[in-house]
Amino acid sequence: MTSDAFDAWKQWHEERVESVSAPYGPLSLTGTYWLEDYPDGRLPDIPGTWRTDGDGVLLTADEADGLTLDGRPVSGETRLTAAAGPLALGERQLVVLVREGVWGVRDFDPASEARRAFRGIEATPYDPRWSVPGRFTPYDEDRTVRVPNADGRERGLGLGGELAFTLDGRDHTLRVTVEADGSLWAVFGDTTNGTSSFRFRFLRPAAPDAEGRTTVDFNRALLPPCAFADHFICPFPPPGNTLDAAVEAGERNLL
Repeated sequence: MTSDAFDAWKQWHEERVESVSAPYGPLSLTGTYWLEDYPDGRLPDIPGTWRTDGDGVLLTADEADGLTLDGRPVSGETRLTAAAGPLALGERQLVVLVREGVWGVRDFDPASEARRAFRGIEATPYDPRWSVPGRFTPYDEDRTVRVPNADGRERGLGLGGELAFTLDGRDHTLRVTVEADGSLWAVFGDTTNGTSSFRFRFLRPAAPDAEGRTTVDFNRALLPPCAFADHFICPFPPPGNTLDAAVEAGERNLL
């Protein structure tokens, strides 16, 4: 184990703890409300009337409701899209999102119980055996598979190819998404899930080079957002992404 690699992992871990515990990090999410579940347009503990409006959301509110957008009070009708900045309601932030054409509103509260109770992330210190070469092979065209999500609904998960690697002399493959910057994203499970680690985790390898080479570093396996708050909709691992191996590395659980 090189001290440089350990120091880099330690800094990564510290930055992760700081990020998830930030005022509007994942620990502060107290609700995700899908508008189709509230036909009267009234959301729990959120003022105004919220309705789907084509490719956006129409919010009707009075200045007395206390909502502000870009520092200005919201009054009358305001059209919001997923690209809009967050609305403020006191110290809370309200964020519009859309998934497969279904619009919703997320409520982030820095005073959330989960944020107050947070004590850190249990993570296994860096071990070089968990950082191995990988080779990415793209599909001829992107594929979408339907997978269960943490909120009990099923949604499509886009996949761009397969990442092959070897751990302890055994060959493995993960089906991965290709992000806009070329980096990879895998939702994976392993035999530690539900015992010494959360029920599944994320992995984000760097963009492969022209030969498809990248590094598969399970030291940086991530807890998904739904490990920090029940109101995230994280996808479960797609078929083939539950490894027949004990990945005793990376983020494991909340402390």
